[in-house]
Amino acid sequence: MSTLTPIERKNNIWLKRDDLFEIAGVCGGKARTCWHLSQRATGLVSAGARQSPQILIVAHIARYLGIPCRIHTPFGKYSPEMNEAKELGAEIIQCKPGFNNILISRAKKDASILGWTEIPFGMECNEAIEQTRKQVKNIPEDVGRIVVAVGSGMSLAGLLWGLFDISGENSIFSYNQNSNKKKVVGVVVGANPIKRLNTYAPPMWENYVELVQSDINYHSPAERSFLDDIQLDPIYEAKCLPYLRENDLFWVVGIRTKKCL
Repeated sequence: MSTLTPIERKNNIWLKRDDLFEIAGVCGGKARTCWHLSQRATGLVSAGARQSPQILIVAHIARYLGIPCRIHTPFGKYSPEMNEAKELGAEIIQCKPGFNNILISRAKKDASILGWTEIPFGMECNEAIEQTRKQVKNIPEDVGRIVVAVGSGMSLAGLLWGLFDISGENSIFSYNQNSNKKKVVGVVVGANPIKRLNTYAPPMWENYVELVQSDINYHSPAERSFLDDIQLDPIYEAKCLPYLRENDLFWVVGIRTKKCL
């Protein structure tokens, strides 16, 4: 499971294809983390937005492992992701009000009572950091900026730790077009990730990262979701397209199942 996912080049853009990691019918860095967290589990509990790919990831992996699954989501009309998770055997528990802190609290309590494994909201855990930081090793020396979609901020935090690992000093984050030093651009597609980044990213991360807020609402898909022939997740990665420029490395975290695209 520690095999490096490939680097490709399309239209003068480098791509880190972490979306090509696949297990149990789901793809990407978050699937990798969920898989590692799920080993020896007797059941899985998680929480997510109604459109979150995480609820699909958890449901697919639980089905693959042959264990039960409970998913906490906000109250509202079932999304395609919720429908697919239910088809896979997951029990959907809707919360009203569906604020993130309430979802997180109820999922945590549920897992504790049942004795099942909690897959944290937004994959907020050290395992997510460890799995992502290992994937930085094959980034080419001559890339310019690194661009990544930011939801919870955990993929960005793991990426930053990976860069820190290979540099040995904070200067790796400084960007100079004529050197191999990197600057990271995080395109924020959801809620403010600052609190999680302060907890999980390297010290003084804000000195090395430019956060830009997508002008597309989280629940709305991007109008364009392809880069050349590569299908991007319309809620996450596709919202990075307007911010890419020549010689960037675009870190493609993952993609939801074809049924929900």
